[in-house]
Amino acid sequence: MEILNFILGLGSTVMLPIIIFVFGLIMRAGFSKSFKSGVTIGIGFTGINLVITLLTDQLGPVAQAMTERLGLDLQVIDIGWPAMSSISWAWAAAGLMIPIGLVINFVMLTLKLTKTMNVDIWNYWQFAFVGYAVTTVSGSLPMGIIAASALSILALILADYTQPFVEKFFGMPGISFPHLTALGFLPLVVPLNWLIDKIPGLNKLNANPETIRKRFGIFGEPMSMGLIIGLALGLLGGQKIDAILQLAITMAAVMYLMPKMVAILMEGLIPISEAAREFMAKHFGDREIFIGLDAAVSLGEPSVIAVGLLLVPITILLAIVLPGNKLLPFADLAVIPFIVCLITAMSKGNVIRALIVGTVVMACVLLMATNLAPIETQMALTAGIKMPAGASQIGNLDRANLISWLFVKVFSLFG
Repeated sequence: MEILNFILGLGSTVMLPIIIFVFGLIMRAGFSKSFKSGVTIGIGFTGINLVITLLTDQLGPVAQAMTERLGLDLQVIDIGWPAMSSISWAWAAAGLMIPIGLVINFVMLTLKLTKTMNVDIWNYWQFAFVGYAVTTVSGSLPMGIIAASALSILALILADYTQPFVEKFFGMPGISFPHLTALGFLPLVVPLNWLIDKIPGLNKLNANPETIRKRFGIFGEPMSMGLIIGLALGLLGGQKIDAILQLAITMAAVMYLMPKMVAILMEGLIPISEAAREFMAKHFGDREIFIGLDAAVSLGEPSVIAVGLLLVPITILLAIVLPGNKLLPFADLAVIPFIVCLITAMSKGNVIRALIVGTVVMACVLLMATNLAPIETQMALTAGIKMPAGASQIGNLDRANLISWLFVKVFSLFG
């Protein structure tokens, strides 16, 4: 556990470059190319994390101000995914999930049950979360391990299914997202898209960054969209004029900088991806292999960020009016772009459609987060985590997705 904690303590910005470097050597990309790719990817992820931190630091206080202005009395505090990941790694079997996940991935690749090679090892904590939750409810450690393992299998299958959307919409050939934050609502997103296609009028509405840019000129540029969204959020939060202007510039910076950071990351990925294709072609014929990554690489698409930012006030409004919701959205509001990245891709960048689907999804997120809160609170107490001041229960938006929720509910029945 000490070794595992040390490795996990390095964070994804260090773990992923090491993994990519080793992977590049295995794929015969050569030392210099593998080394350069690993470091470049680390730089890209560091840049992405800096922009996300900037987004979180600015959104959090505004969201809190919005909820205070509205006089909300919500008992479940959103502690955010970083805190929940730490709680998940405190599970007794968490250390087993990395070797189990790697073995499962290797076996499935060998048997041609998946095309995805999941190098996003940091996010194996999402499997551990479900395992810990199942163990907490059922009292069975083996059942928790089985649930977490089954979820890792499903993530690879769904990553394969959504890969064409990743490749076509985000322009990332050979990349897939075995990332449950992005994949978690696929069982709902697919039928919702089908339903919208069947509704006359609604199925004709279309607004993507390109059409917005053509219609509104400079005000349709991503940075201008960020500026406008920032101004709107600041006004809704009742901020002073200086704070509103600072938020507006920050949101504009997020919209402008995120694609640049993702471009750096992709610069490092392309040589490794090409080496992987050549290696697979040499040893397995023309077999296609995808590199499974964190959905953070999708945040360079302006429509994803735009939909994510627009859903912030919508989510807070839903928290107010939605019957049964007890969660105060706060720390994980910056996760919304991760939740909607594949929704936006499957909507072909149509901001209107993605907002409609995203609103339904965020309503479900709030209800599922409320439902999981007692379990997550017990997990935190077992892990020795103290409750935040004024909170009777804790929760988070990141883990409150349909697939994870169903796995916790179904596997907790056994034990």
